[in-house]
Amino acid sequence: MPAGNLRELRHSDLPDALALSRLAGWNQTKDDWELLLRLDPQGCFGIEVEGRVVATTTLLCYGPQLAWIGMVLTKPDHRHMGFARRLMQAALERSARLKIPSVKLDATPDGQPLYEKLGFTTEQIVERWFRDASQVQKGETLSSDGPPAAVSKEMDREAFGADRSEVLHGLAERNPPVATPAAFSFSRAGSRSRYLGPCVAADQQTARAVVEQTLRASPESSWYWDILAANEKAVALAQDFGFVRQRRLERMFFGGYLVTNDQLVYAIAGFELG
Repeated sequence: MPAGNLRELRHSDLPDALALSRLAGWNQTKDDWELLLRLDPQGCFGIEVEGRVVATTTLLCYGPQLAWIGMVLTKPDHRHMGFARRLMQAALERSARLKIPSVKLDATPDGQPLYEKLGFTTEQIVERWFRDASQVQKGETLSSDGPPAAVSKEMDREAFGADRSEVLHGLAERNPPVATPAAFSFSRAGSRSRYLGPCVAADQQTARAVVEQTLRASPESSWYWDILAANEKAVALAQDFGFVRQRRLERMFFGGYLVTNDQLVYAIAGFELG
């Protein structure tokens, strides 16, 4: 079997990349892959074998403070060949060249042993919650002039620990968020279920309001909602809205610890986005 050529992903590789995420049963769409490639093309890596991309990893830089690793995927018949390790090392080398002090990712049980060997440490637990399609009545929506207004942008930086305004802008181009001065909630289409997040709010009451309006906008959809387990108020909201806990990942970091305010985070942006 050829060793494989590690290189940056190109737009022409998107069909192969999308096929990898679908083989894994992940929720990303072509739009999600395009957003990653557009935001940080030099951070999107793949390994090519016989003209096809068979493994991927992405590194998304949030200013000088944080880099996020995602989309660590390998085609089943090319696993156990060291491709994921090579791609992870390429991502970490790039973050080192850029002198980014903290690198994070959300680890599946399959990926966690590799990340630990590379020096990642578990920070906290992320839980995926799911709700099947239901007959929620559509209602009057809140203002969605974000994302987000100045107050919400400041709050997002406090919550996430770094500036992700470019990511929020890219998500808003696809689907504007429900937003108030004290909260915002995004959603987007997925290959398996509609995705709720990111959602940042000053308190549970304002989070409930924007999440409810977000869910009402697509009453025919099933939903994924990824939550930091430490935010008990977010967990309680998910239960109130009829979601059930489906899976668990570990949020891990490499390098310096980044200060965040997890109690403001009612939904993450995605395993590939943070």
